[in-house]
Amino acid sequence: MADSRTTLKVAPRADFGSRNARRMRREGLVPGVVYSGGSEATHFQVAERDVRNVIAEGAALFDLSIDGGKARPVVVKEQQLHPVRGTLRHIDLQEVRLDEAIHAEVLIELEGAEDAPGVKASGVLEHVTREITVEALPTDIPDKIVVDVSAMEINDTLQLSAVTPPGGVTFLADDPEEITIATLAPPRVEEAAPEVEEETEVVGEAEGGDSGDGDSGDDSSDE
Repeated sequence: MADSRTTLKVAPRADFGSRNARRMRREGLVPGVVYSGGSEATHFQVAERDVRNVIAEGAALFDLSIDGGKARPVVVKEQQLHPVRGTLRHIDLQEVRLDEAIHAEVLIELEGAEDAPGVKASGVLEHVTREITVEALPTDIPDKIVVDVSAMEINDTLQLSAVTPPGGVTFLADDPEEITIATLAPPRVEEAAPEVEEETEVVGEAEGGDSGDGDSGDDSSDE
């Protein structure tokens, strides 16, 4: 329901350019743009702390209020992070209609790994696909897709085709059988010991040869 969604409050932005953007970031602000169908995009600025808190909640859909105006349902279209510090540098939002299905990227989370027989047998669980594109009404987009791997044995492979999407959600994949969610490989075996033994033998032989050469030299000097 609309009144249960988080509202991100932002301010309009009229000044543009890289110099202004750098000044905003020094002040803890993030420049952003909200797109609305065929309408002109609206530029805004928001405290990085505020927008990070909303994103951290994990909800795919939230409301945006510009300068105290009417709340508009939006989803994150794109966000740019600093390559080193990880701070948010820019964010693009997309206004959506609640009665029209949209496409969205949703994270995949594995659960039950500690109970999997293959993991208990020291197998290696690998999380291969970490997000999936879905189609759903904005209000039906899940925060994440939780996949149970508690029954996986060693050498098992879990495909997207074995995962049931939540109600109202469709996975957008040409061939779900070709999308691997997780694999459970046999334990890794270290085979370094034989190589060490061979190296030891070679060193011993070399030392023996050196000893013989020394004896020969001594004999020669005596003569």
